[in-house]
Amino acid sequence: MFELKWIWKNLEGSRTRYVLALCLSVVVSSLTIVNPYISQQIVDTFITGDNSLQNLTQERGLLIGLCLGMIGFSLLRTGLAYFTNMQYERSSQNMLYSIRIYLYNKIQGQDREYYDHNRTGDLMTKMTGDLEMVRHSMSWIFKTIIESLVIFIAAVTYFFTIDAELTLWMLTLSPLIFIVAFLFAKRVRPMYIDLRERLSQLNTTTQENISGNRVVKAFAREEFEIEKFTQRNVNYSKANKAAALVWLDYFPFLETFAQGFNVILMLAGGLFLIDGRISFGEYAAFSSLIWAISNPMRNIGIIINDIQRFFASLTKIMDIYYARPGIVNEHKAIGNRRYKGLIEFDHVHFKYDSTTVLHDVSFTVQPGETVAIMGSTGSGKTTIINLIPRFYEVSAGRVLIDGIDVRKLELDELRGNIGMATQDVLLFSDTIDGNIAYGDPELPEEESVAYAELAAAHDFIQRMPEGYNTIIGERGVGLSGGQKQRIALARAMAVRRPILILDDTTSAVDLETEEHIQRSLRELDYPCTKIIIAQRVSTTAEADRILIVDNGRIIEEGTHAELLAKRGYYYDVFMLQNEGVGRQVKSHGQE
Repeated sequence: MFELKWIWKNLEGSRTRYVLALCLSVVVSSLTIVNPYISQQIVDTFITGDNSLQNLTQERGLLIGLCLGMIGFSLLRTGLAYFTNMQYERSSQNMLYSIRIYLYNKIQGQDREYYDHNRTGDLMTKMTGDLEMVRHSMSWIFKTIIESLVIFIAAVTYFFTIDAELTLWMLTLSPLIFIVAFLFAKRVRPMYIDLRERLSQLNTTTQENISGNRVVKAFAREEFEIEKFTQRNVNYSKANKAAALVWLDYFPFLETFAQGFNVILMLAGGLFLIDGRISFGEYAAFSSLIWAISNPMRNIGIIINDIQRFFASLTKIMDIYYARPGIVNEHKAIGNRRYKGLIEFDHVHFKYDSTTVLHDVSFTVQPGETVAIMGSTGSGKTTIINLIPRFYEVSAGRVLIDGIDVRKLELDELRGNIGMATQDVLLFSDTIDGNIAYGDPELPEEESVAYAELAAAHDFIQRMPEGYNTIIGERGVGLSGGQKQRIALARAMAVRRPILILDDTTSAVDLETEEHIQRSLRELDYPCTKIIIAQRVSTTAEADRILIVDNGRIIEEGTHAELLAKRGYYYDVFMLQNEGVGRQVKSHGQE
């Protein structure tokens, strides 16, 4: 019942249309007994009745009227059926549209942890195939259930008015059909849940390999990926065939029992006709309406089949529909205020699932200050910056901006004061200008050019086929890693936020370009607190302060000169990188 209440809730705006369609289905299905009734009258009055010849002569107008009535009711049923189907389609499509918008907004509102635990391919399957299955059920499966039920009831009621005993004989097979249908439903439901999961795995594999095709080709792993996809496809195919074969196991029984109605009619109906209990017209009515009993019984298996698919898909959709993000907007924004840029970490601890990532991290970044964070891979650098815009929630301690706990700030306002260039650069399938102005669609093109120059991207953009109007492919395909990083950096600076976070955004550029970017960051024409994650000493050297993170703890803090004097981790990295440069210079000199 909960699922039906959910459907009714999401039919808002189309409920009247859908209820009208259901009512029309009842009317159209009820009209199926009209033509058999007219046929009965024609046979008994003008063909096999005692006064049939006399009636043909004297009641010709009645015969013509009955024939025209059959034609008229056939046209009426056809017209009403067409109109009914249109109402089903319109209401189900409207529902599909509104649910898809709601689910997309719901997915957009989820926090990072939700995306960490849900596969992209699975979400895509829910937004496409599962939603379409629900729409199909609303427009056709429920319609088929209503029509089959009404036709069956109307036919049985009509048969009882003719001869109750013959009708009871006709219904003797019904309990057997319901038993077979129940056994089929009980067996097939878990199979469709498994089938749905295998489809999700297939879609996930497809999505990953299409988006990562360059990596696949770089490692010449096409054969491996084809084999992996083939295995997923085989698993899905096997599950699909298994579900289909279950239906085939039960289909012969349902079909046999459905055909059994004709046998009962021939035997019992024939005896009743010989005994004179029913007329030829009444027998003809039974014969012409036998499908109204056998077809609904035959359709039980198909209906159950689709209903199981419907519930399997609806369960997955409701996983998104009722998902609640752990990080939500709980406060109102205070106008369009611009933060000063004071950032404080106060004894912050953070756990991801059961793994502790940060241990008692405390530091302060003053407004306008530039702080660099350095550390080994997996030390917790990116986690630190992800806590500032509240992508994740701290396990203990506080992260404060301008003296206010980020948990007490409105999310859009908080993130609207932060510009970010992430380590994993994502560019959209849009123009270069559109990507730079992504955070501010009203940004004039000349300002896009200015920020591209600051990010050392202007020169290579000018060489593109259409300059700033060049459409770049999905995720920036066709651009080098350094080019993508520079466009992402321009995008982060273009929004002119009081806090700028750069996560290793110069790792793929040469030293000359890096020097240009560092100079641009120092000379920004708006007040800005900068937090920069970097692995190069050349990037961190001119920062106001440098934090060294190891195993989730800050182990060193100070300026470039202070950390070199401590001869710790920073000193070792400095010597390693400069020793490498010295060796390269020496080898070039020998050449």
